[in-house]
Amino acid sequence: MNLINICLTALLTENVVLTKFLGICPFIGTSKKRSNAIYMGISVMLVVTLSSIITWCLYKYLLVPTETEYLKTVLFILVIASLVQLLEILLKKYLNKIHQVLGLYLPLITTNCAVLGIVLLNITNNYSFVEMLVYSISSSLGFTFVIYLFSSMREKIDKNDIPASFKGHPIALLTAAIMALLFARYL
Repeated sequence: MNLINICLTALLTENVVLTKFLGICPFIGTSKKRSNAIYMGISVMLVVTLSSIITWCLYKYLLVPTETEYLKTVLFILVIASLVQLLEILLKKYLNKIHQVLGLYLPLITTNCAVLGIVLLNITNNYSFVEMLVYSISSSLGFTFVIYLFSSMREKIDKNDIPASFKGHPIALLTAAIMALLFARYL
């Protein structure tokens, strides 16, 4: 598969949120405002890219040679959690202004299944280093695009008169379902 196909597939047609249903919790929880969606997207992109590089290297150069591939999920979870904690500490110490903006969203990424899903898909799809990098960046860009699009819709929906039984999460889930259908059908 060439890099453009990997990029477009990860970004649109096999979007981690709308087709793989990964990262639904932050997708619903942090998408009430566009600014929150952007900050969450940036945080996910940073963590996904860095954790993909680390986990790909650990898998190829540690787990495969020692024939301990069965440890990948546990190891990947530890890497992601450690990376999130390290980033939070470094941002707080050296880039406090960015930490204030992203600080709330970084701890949420530790439990974001989209991050673990992407790093596991890199291994499952047996990507080379460059393919893994393209897939990771494209997947996280796709996550950011969809969460931003969804937050724009939610802001407009919240300004309209919605029946009480549909307010909040019900209308959000219906909107997400329609988005998933549109992406699956037309992209």
